[in-house]
Amino acid sequence: MAQPITSPGSQRKRGRSERSRRGLVALLAISASFGFAGLPQAAGPKLLPAEEAFRLSARALDPGTLEIRYDVADGYYLYRDKLRFAVEPAIAEGVDPQLPAGKVHEDEFFGKTTIYRGPAVIRLPLKGGKPGDKVVLTADSQGCADAGVCYPPQRQTLTVVLPAAGGGAGVPVEAAPRRKSYFN
Repeated sequence: MAQPITSPGSQRKRGRSERSRRGLVALLAISASFGFAGLPQAAGPKLLPAEEAFRLSARALDPGTLEIRYDVADGYYLYRDKLRFAVEPAIAEGVDPQLPAGKVHEDEFFGKTTIYRGPAVIRLPLKGGKPGDKVVLTADSQGCADAGVCYPPQRQTLTVVLPAAGGGAGVPVEAAPRRKSYFN
C-alpha cells in the first residue's frame, strides 16, 4: 500500500503584528535577564541580615564572669529559650547563664514564649578562669522580624581575654563588627 503524500502546507507570511509580537517577547526576555529593570516589582519587607538584627558582643567583667550582650534592632525580637552558650576551655560547664526576665509574647510560630527586644544583657559565671586566659564563647540564638519572618538558628563565636583581678572589665568584642562607611 502506498503511503499518502503529505505536505507541510504552505508557509504563512509573517505580517506586521507577528513581527511586533516577536519583538515584544524578545524585549521581555532581555528585561528578565536584567532583573526586570524598569518594571514595577512587588514590594516586600526589607530585612536586616541576622548579625545586624541581633548584634552580639561579649566582654569579661572579671576572670569569673562573662557579660554577653545582644542588641536587638527595632522591629525584631530574640527568643529567650533559644539562647545557648558554650565556653572553651570548658570553664562554664555546668553553670547556668543569668538571663534577664524578657517579655511574654504570643508567637505564631512557637506559641507562648519569652522574647527580648532592644538590649539583652546576660551574665555567664566561669569556673577556674585565670587572668589573661583567652576563652572562646560560642553563642546560639534565634529570632524573628515583626514582619512575620523568622531567621534560622544562628551560631556565632567570639574570643574574649579575661582581665586581671581588680583590673576592671575588658573591652567588648563584637561577633560581627560594624562596617565602616567611606561616606561618614
